[in-house]
Amino acid sequence: MRSRSSEERKPEELSAKADASELPDQVSVKVTAEKSETEIESATVEPVSARPDIPSHVPYLLIGGGTASFAAARSIRARDPGARVLIVTEEPDLPYMRPPLSKELWFSDDSSVPETLKFKQWNGKERSIYFQPPSFYVSPQELSFVENGGVAVLTRKKVVNIDVRGNKVKLDDDVEITYDKCLIATGGIPRNLPSLERAGEEVQKRTTLFRKVEDFKSLEAISRNVKSIVIIGGGFLGSELACALGRRAQNTELEVIQIFPEKGNMGKILPEYLSNWTTEKVRKEGVNVMPNTLVKSAKYNDNKVVLLLKHGQTIKTDHVIAAVGLEPCVELAKSARLELDSDLGGFRVNAELQARSNIWVAGDAACFYDLKLGRRRVEHHDHAVVSGRLAGENMTGASKPYWHQSMFWSDLGPDVGYEAIGIVDSSLPTVGVFAKGTAKDTPRAVTEMTGTGIRSESETETVATSVSVAADATAVAHPPAGGDDYGKGVIFYLRDKVVVGILLWNVFNRMPIARKVIKDGEEYDDLNEIAKLFNIHDD
Repeated sequence: MRSRSSEERKPEELSAKADASELPDQVSVKVTAEKSETEIESATVEPVSARPDIPSHVPYLLIGGGTASFAAARSIRARDPGARVLIVTEEPDLPYMRPPLSKELWFSDDSSVPETLKFKQWNGKERSIYFQPPSFYVSPQELSFVENGGVAVLTRKKVVNIDVRGNKVKLDDDVEITYDKCLIATGGIPRNLPSLERAGEEVQKRTTLFRKVEDFKSLEAISRNVKSIVIIGGGFLGSELACALGRRAQNTELEVIQIFPEKGNMGKILPEYLSNWTTEKVRKEGVNVMPNTLVKSAKYNDNKVVLLLKHGQTIKTDHVIAAVGLEPCVELAKSARLELDSDLGGFRVNAELQARSNIWVAGDAACFYDLKLGRRRVEHHDHAVVSGRLAGENMTGASKPYWHQSMFWSDLGPDVGYEAIGIVDSSLPTVGVFAKGTAKDTPRAVTEMTGTGIRSESETETVATSVSVAADATAVAHPPAGGDDYGKGVIFYLRDKVVVGILLWNVFNRMPIARKVIKDGEEYDDLNEIAKLFNIHDD
């Protein structure tokens, strides 16, 4: 079905804002000379009150209200300035960025943060988690009528069925919307532990699966009113929340415990020596970190959640946070008959992020073909930005493959942070090169320099076309000695001598160089020369 611009619509569909001089030349209205101007207007313009709350047709339909959808909407409007874009989201909120929910929002002393959702970045500048204020958007009711199109957000609605052949979706209230192009950016649902799921309603009430704004608001209030919290999970989210709550616990009586099965924090990502160092850093934040620990069962007793651990030990706590990964939301696969990836999860799409005719997928739910690294599924903010932007371009006819390596980052407070790109897996062989850190080598410093704590906003999409090495540059890849203070460094992840992943530890603004190294895909017998490219020994 073809979408209709304002010039193609029937007279009764024109906005009430349009006067007779704005009507297209090809639109003619037959009226008698005796009719008044008021009668003419009533004959040609549909009253606002009569317009449906939800448009029956939109040229661009985006399912999901997260980062990928917003990036796609912005990309669509950049290439098609008059585009009419409808975002449908189950959440009550306008599109927002998720990283601050587990980072900066926790480090504010302002008690109004849960209401305002404004936070101070590490450089002290204030910003909101929302990508745009409400004034940026048009209402769904007005979307079909505004002169230059726009972006509308339909909140608290869920798409439950996609008719791909009919270019039509059905909402959970049975309303149907037809579309020309559709993006699925449904993200993911936090996983829970089976032991917690089996534990009953009282344990469920005291368990947080952290993902949304409402989860942050709830957990923030809980953390001020309980005496103990257990975080299960040692990955990005678990470690970030552990540091955030640990910092808060230093000024309160709150006890924070973090447990996970790996040997150290971020054990699936970082080499063991750096994972161990990170664990000690988290402990210094006031967290009781318990690695090599599994939860066998849970129960509710005496107003406490009682966790029975694998080795027989028990922990009693007031609240539990399960930060054990994300399950891609793929409910729409059945009705749309879309292929799912049995190994990585998510909707299988091609290099252009297309699943079927007029259907694209972006963000956490997309299992895409990376021209350089093969089939992947990535769960990070910058990937949502990059894939959403690319999907939006391709929905407007660009036909561009996914080639841009998205980055991801994590901060353990304002003083330790890392950025990474490619396949970063601790099971791969790694080579690390480190140097002494300076005051400039922290998330706080890079935020002051770039003006944003969302580092994917400040790093360029362009791959470095050339890199230079100072004549006196030195870099020695060495097995780090015990007790080393890893101030800053570069870790290379290898597959058959080819660098497939790079992690920059407290090294910032070098991502274009890392991207070029991975794009080149060359074998390296000696990584010392490559390490020099990152200038980590510069003061």
